[in-house]
Amino acid sequence: MGRRGWLLLFVLAILLALIFWGALVELERLWSTREEYSHAYLIPVISAFLLWQNKNEFMREEFSGSWSGLIVCVIGLAVFVMGDLGTLYVLQHYSLIVVLGGLALSLTGWRGVRLWWAPLLLLLFMVPLPPFLHNNLSGKLQLISSDLGVAVIRVCRISVFREGNVIDLGNYKLQVVEACDGLRYLFPLMSFGFLAAYFFVAPVWQRLVVFLSTIPVTVLMNSFRIGVIGVLVEYWGIQQAEGFLHYFEGWIIFMACVGILVAEMWALTRLTRPGVAFREVFGIYLPTSTAPTGAPAPRQKLPRAFLASFPLLLGVAIASQVMGERAEAIPARKDSADFPNQLGDWAGRRDSLDEVYLKALELTDYAIIDFRRPEGEWVNFYVAYYASQRSGKAAHSPRACIPGGGWEIRGLSERRLDGLSAAGEPLEVNRVQIQKGDSRQLVYYWFQQRGRVITSEYLVKWYLFWDSLTRNRSDGALVRLTTNLKPGEDWNRGDERLQDFARELSGQLDAYIPK
Repeated sequence: MGRRGWLLLFVLAILLALIFWGALVELERLWSTREEYSHAYLIPVISAFLLWQNKNEFMREEFSGSWSGLIVCVIGLAVFVMGDLGTLYVLQHYSLIVVLGGLALSLTGWRGVRLWWAPLLLLLFMVPLPPFLHNNLSGKLQLISSDLGVAVIRVCRISVFREGNVIDLGNYKLQVVEACDGLRYLFPLMSFGFLAAYFFVAPVWQRLVVFLSTIPVTVLMNSFRIGVIGVLVEYWGIQQAEGFLHYFEGWIIFMACVGILVAEMWALTRLTRPGVAFREVFGIYLPTSTAPTGAPAPRQKLPRAFLASFPLLLGVAIASQVMGERAEAIPARKDSADFPNQLGDWAGRRDSLDEVYLKALELTDYAIIDFRRPEGEWVNFYVAYYASQRSGKAAHSPRACIPGGGWEIRGLSERRLDGLSAAGEPLEVNRVQIQKGDSRQLVYYWFQQRGRVITSEYLVKWYLFWDSLTRNRSDGALVRLTTNLKPGEDWNRGDERLQDFARELSGQLDAYIPK
């Protein structure tokens, strides 16, 4: 490829930067603020190294191009436009990778896929998961890590009790929060596992085993870490779970995870190819400075399919610059601090969330109030409001969070509350029966978002996209009502209590959750 080809690639890079600049800036912000993705800065560099490693193969290849690549590029740009109009960065991030794949396919054709598939797939590990997937995964990993961590503590003959993700050592209680869910190990280790599997010169099934094993290795080692912290806290105090020592322990465990993967590859090599030296099963090499002897001269003419992508990219780049970034519409509302403490004969007392929960929830505003009647009946009211949910901040589903407090979900259904409404719509709620030991609670919750009452977490995501696209809004709230059931009290009595409170609540929320 001559000077003209390199000039076109430079122009291509400029066009991509113009189109995806906002998405790249947001991606870097996520890397710098979310520790589980702090490793992502290295991924583009490693991906570029993998491409450079195959440079001599690229020089030998006669680029035939493929019009299928142009179709893929069109699909990726369409996803970008939807993400840009809907101010949803997660769509823009994934669309960048799709566009890069389409451009590569339009340049090299299907024969050249073997040269760039791995660097392209590696880029997927730099994109944060959508919030609802991340939150659900985090909640499940907290429970698993807590359970296995308690098992480690008990092996050391220490008395311990677990309620959800709270480990009670008697004198101390360890809270297994998002920082200890294992995702800070899982995402970097999966990236490392992908690279290890790529460089591992072995059958495909062995490579898959190495990559997929990163998940159980992370869970088990993170659980072991929690167990070790519990033992250290028991004998040397709570400072063992705080500060520098806490983070240092994390680094030791991560490096142990890497060591386990290396040991796994060594074991697979010994078992299946006993005569092969372990140093020979890695495909890490540096390309020579010149093309191999006898290699055909590189083709100077770029494929038409690749050239056809330029006017397409130019059009989208011009449109994105002319339109500019859409400023999200943030509707006016009352602050939750102004929410009344008296609803009918229900008198409320305000509570607050600990800083660790506020950091995890990333909400804009909230209210948590315990309401009681004179006869002693109790309902906890909680509303979490998000002014914007486009950049990774979204309401956490109680279905994923309830087990973290040690509660077991005994029943889950949807129910329409006759005669009651919210946001001008009939009120439908998720009805959750939960139990912890002899204690029982009944929970109603729903998502009140931009004039809709929604019970399905998946519909919440759909309407979030649709309203971002058509109304330029992504605000919304989660509303949750909880009541205790007395010993021997029927669940229906809990329903009556929550519905009585919801009747007093009806109409009150509209000023705090805009339609």
